[in-house]
Amino acid sequence: MKNYKAYSDEGLLKLLRQQELGAFEEIYLRYWKKLYSAAFKRVQSREIAEEIVQDIFTSLWMKREILEIEILSAYLFTAVKYKIINHLEKEMSRKIYSETQLQISKSPFDNSTEETVLLNELNLALEKEIEKLPPKRQQIFKMSRQEHLSIKQVASHLGISEKTAENQLGKALKVLKVNLKHFNFFTITVTLLAC
Repeated sequence: MKNYKAYSDEGLLKLLRQQELGAFEEIYLRYWKKLYSAAFKRVQSREIAEEIVQDIFTSLWMKREILEIEILSAYLFTAVKYKIINHLEKEMSRKIYSETQLQISKSPFDNSTEETVLLNELNLALEKEIEKLPPKRQQIFKMSRQEHLSIKQVASHLGISEKTAENQLGKALKVLKVNLKHFNFFTITVTLLAC
């Protein structure tokens, strides 16, 4: 039986590419706590920090044969950095959306017939445009925006990669914004976030 603790990071990477689970476990034991600490320092949440680190190790195992890693520690800490940036961007979007919804609810025009008519028109136009999307893209959009599933949940449910789900959602949003450009940009943005 191999003593994986004796291996350098480079040696463990070679064994990992050969699908040696023991090498993966040693990398996990060697770096989990450090990566968790780095993530927790920024996000200040145990659950989110654990999820970030878990995602990184899951990805490392799933892509072990195709990843080109020169320095393992640099790769792992860079992955943490990007996962944190991703998380913070999502949190910022949620915060902006919540604040926008609050402002709309306090708006003196909230009950205005004109605004209600405009929103109804936009929703009808949006439904028509969603129906024009390719079936898979349409499904991803509806799961994300109408069923409020995360990209991870959408990808898992459809048996596709998170990157594919993210790309398809991005393309759907781009098409919808272009095709609905005759509506007020602010209204479109709020509606796309809300639906």
